[in-house]
Amino acid sequence: MAENQAPAAAGAVAGADSLFARLKAAGLDDWERYTGHAFVRRLADGSLPEACFRRYLGQDYLFLIHLARAYGLAVYKSESLADMRRAAASLMAILDVEMKLHVEYCAGWGLGEAEITTLEEARETMAYTRYVIEKGLAGDLLDLHVALAPCIVGYAEIGLRLKTDPATRLDGNPYRSWIEMYAGGDYQELARAEVAALDRLSETRGGPGRFDSLARTFREATRLEAAFWDMGLDG
Repeated sequence: MAENQAPAAAGAVAGADSLFARLKAAGLDDWERYTGHAFVRRLADGSLPEACFRRYLGQDYLFLIHLARAYGLAVYKSESLADMRRAAASLMAILDVEMKLHVEYCAGWGLGEAEITTLEEARETMAYTRYVIEKGLAGDLLDLHVALAPCIVGYAEIGLRLKTDPATRLDGNPYRSWIEMYAGGDYQELARAEVAALDRLSETRGGPGRFDSLARTFREATRLEAAFWDMGLDG
């Protein structure tokens, strides 16, 4: 965490003075549409049709492939060994751990590896993943991380919100494991590390003149994440 970053409130993913919090505040209406989407609300009460969740899971597998590519690009865009090592560690975690776990999770929902590896990418999957890659190619490491933040930190906020909301139905909810995964300590720590990375990169690559551009990137990425939920509901 950056030295000048205010500590996060109990249970919060990001401190109020973090770059992430300021980016979120600049596009709060889009952020609320994303984190409070009907797909999310129906995960919370268990009413989401299983076909929708399976479609989401299959596309999320394809998303992970491109997320790994984004971290490969982050290695290339890094200007310090420390940043290269962080990006490389994330890349290997996706390839060696997360994708295996995702395949196992999909199997529990009746989706075999042969099926998900041959799925056709939905337009919404292509839109967000290619947007992230494009921002990383055209910009620097900060641009890339800002484009990724709605995904990485957003899921942590959604998971924590659902887990702690008294209105969320956990008992008998078929999506309880999904909620608890993103509300869990491991993923919350990953999100906090991403918040800290944004602050660290902002200190060396940021400045007041960049904020408006970064906020546009963050807002567009947030809209594309909401569209990913739309795609799930179309299932």
